[in-house]
Amino acid sequence: MGLNISLDRMRYLKQYFKNKPPTDVELEMIAQTWSEHCFHNVFKGDVVTDDGRVINSILKTYIMRATKELNKEWCISVFEDNAGIIDFDKGYAIAAKVETHNHPSAVEPFGGAATGVGGVIRDILGVWGEPIALTDVLCFGPLDTKYEDLPPGVKHPRYIYRGVVAGIGSYGNNMGIPTVSGAIFFDKGYTGNVIVYCGCIGILPRDAYVRNTREGDFAVLAGGRTGRDGIHGVTFASVELTEEAEELRSAVQIPNPIVEERLRRAILRIRDEKLASGITDLGGGGLSCAAGEMAYRSGLGVDIDLDKVPLKAPDMAPWEIWISESQERMLLSVPEENLKRVIEIFQEEDVEVSIVGRFVKTGRVRVFTRGRVVCDLDLNFLFNPPKVVRKAKIPKLTQLGVNLDEPKDLGEEILKILSEPNIRSKEEVIRTYDYEVRGCTVLKPIYGYEAGPSDAAVIKPLKDSWMGVVISCGINPFYPDPYWMAANSIEEAIRNNTAVGGRRIALLDNFVWGSPENEENMGSLLRAVEACYDFSKALGTPFISGKDSLYNESPLGPVRPTLLITGIGIIPDIRRVVTPSLKEEDNPVYIIGLTREELRGSAYLRLKGVDGGEVPRVDGALSKKITDVLIKAMDEQIVLSCHDLSEGGLGVAAAEMVVASKNLGMEINIVNVPSESSRSDYILFSESASRFLVEVNRSKKERFEELFSGLPFGRIGKVVKGIGLRITDLKNKTCELSNSEIKKAWRGY
Repeated sequence: MGLNISLDRMRYLKQYFKNKPPTDVELEMIAQTWSEHCFHNVFKGDVVTDDGRVINSILKTYIMRATKELNKEWCISVFEDNAGIIDFDKGYAIAAKVETHNHPSAVEPFGGAATGVGGVIRDILGVWGEPIALTDVLCFGPLDTKYEDLPPGVKHPRYIYRGVVAGIGSYGNNMGIPTVSGAIFFDKGYTGNVIVYCGCIGILPRDAYVRNTREGDFAVLAGGRTGRDGIHGVTFASVELTEEAEELRSAVQIPNPIVEERLRRAILRIRDEKLASGITDLGGGGLSCAAGEMAYRSGLGVDIDLDKVPLKAPDMAPWEIWISESQERMLLSVPEENLKRVIEIFQEEDVEVSIVGRFVKTGRVRVFTRGRVVCDLDLNFLFNPPKVVRKAKIPKLTQLGVNLDEPKDLGEEILKILSEPNIRSKEEVIRTYDYEVRGCTVLKPIYGYEAGPSDAAVIKPLKDSWMGVVISCGINPFYPDPYWMAANSIEEAIRNNTAVGGRRIALLDNFVWGSPENEENMGSLLRAVEACYDFSKALGTPFISGKDSLYNESPLGPVRPTLLITGIGIIPDIRRVVTPSLKEEDNPVYIIGLTREELRGSAYLRLKGVDGGEVPRVDGALSKKITDVLIKAMDEQIVLSCHDLSEGGLGVAAAEMVVASKNLGMEINIVNVPSESSRSDYILFSESASRFLVEVNRSKKERFEELFSGLPFGRIGKVVKGIGLRITDLKNKTCELSNSEIKKAWRGY
């Protein structure tokens, strides 16, 4: 039946149903509810480590615990609804959610990516939010992969790349929601396992957030019709991709953004008239998941009549209707006195609507069709499955030395790294997304005279407030130590946010890993989760939402372990946003932070085909001090431009600031960089954390140095005209790159 229930759980069910055989609808609902995608068994289960520890729920022990201990008063709803919600301004709140849609995108790239976007938009609607911005982070195999190197069942990365990009743009553009932030990576570890992260940010009046489903409220289904598309989507997402994956194409949902736009308008009208008592979207698991979860979280039961569900195909079996994941559907709980008005609003917006059931005080989910009961399950049983126990082998990273000759020409090395696929401009993708629709995108994903990269996006959600929402991300999949990979991803998301003036940052985590049944995979996942606790606490940034996608395996092996951290901050006045473009000739340029010989997994060593050295590490206390002081300097309008140092280090950061600038460049002297290295190339390309490159108002440089007294910083150069980038190395040798050379390398033309 494609249930994907483990043998132990099947034995448990056999005992549970010893006096009454289960119906197919009941088995399908159990499989849906207990799937890894819906229940997050690994994060909620027990982990037994090879060093003798037993950890009960890594989600509660690490990620949720950090948020609880930080206890930020501006966190409104965390880890308990479709999206995390934080306070904003003038009685409004911001909602944020990021999901993955990896397996569907591997099978059907356009539809998989498009429905990923549609799903996170509905997550925002599912907390009564108005979607205002989209994000996407994508990981593909190398586009120049040879076809003969692909095993049967694995599609070519270029085909997946084109389909995914088109699907994301199609859905967001058609709904009129700007796609403002993201990243794209290419690596062999993603050839058999594409990663598609889709995020959405929304805004809602604080008093509009209602979760108060009561006995007697009607279950109202609205939106698209229910069909056979998306059946077994959640169980499909919880297994390995094999050669037979193509046969599961029906598990991929079919997108229709025009229907979702009409649904969006209707939901917001119902919210504003305060007509419904609860809402959730029909995503993974369909009506089965939505009805069951809404009833369970309300301490109620629910009776559903499948005969009332509008269908695409009249011959659908009851179990197909119940678990179908057809898109653009929402479930609302509506008090009887408001039912007529709710139906009127849906009809006025041309949204199909049906009363499919009622919430009752039974504690059970009962499903009817043609007068027969086809499902009758106790919700406490359904939402308390047997715990999953996983074994974890804690990874120990082998130390490797680096034997690398110093390059003769640092400028040439910068140009090579700038043109590397993971660093070069993504403008050809970004331009296919409408990132300015709605007219509230203050800082765009590409910025400046030559469309240089922004560190973060800034949105102005309210007409009568200058406060902005700052959206950033951090992702470092090439660092081989999972603990420091996670730490750097968290710190990078915060650093990117800070670089434009963001503060009071909340985090979202999205893990993509291979099979947790492999002890090494489980051990590396555990180390990454441990880092989430440590650095959430150290940096004072709570997690508000997250998702894990496990079992990302293919005939080519497991996916490269990848953690995306999304940062949602605020800026009190969007007119004070700091950008990376250089502003005025002769202004001094400073580097903030300490540069160490930390190049393992770096863009520089990857380009050389070398593995070794030290993985970048994060000093949480130092990072917090630096970002706090930098925000103060920005608020005093001392810092005129800023760019964080990440992939490619100082060399790439300086070049990218030049790209974003008109007729201005930079000259820097490596001698003045606070560093522990005696090699110019290591200083230039180290990826040490907690570093920024800033242009300072020359009339305020004394105040800048006063603020940063006691912290590592150095005045390394100035803004100049007539050149792109002039670098003096430790041996007093100078190399020079023109504006046109830099821009050609970065843009590819």
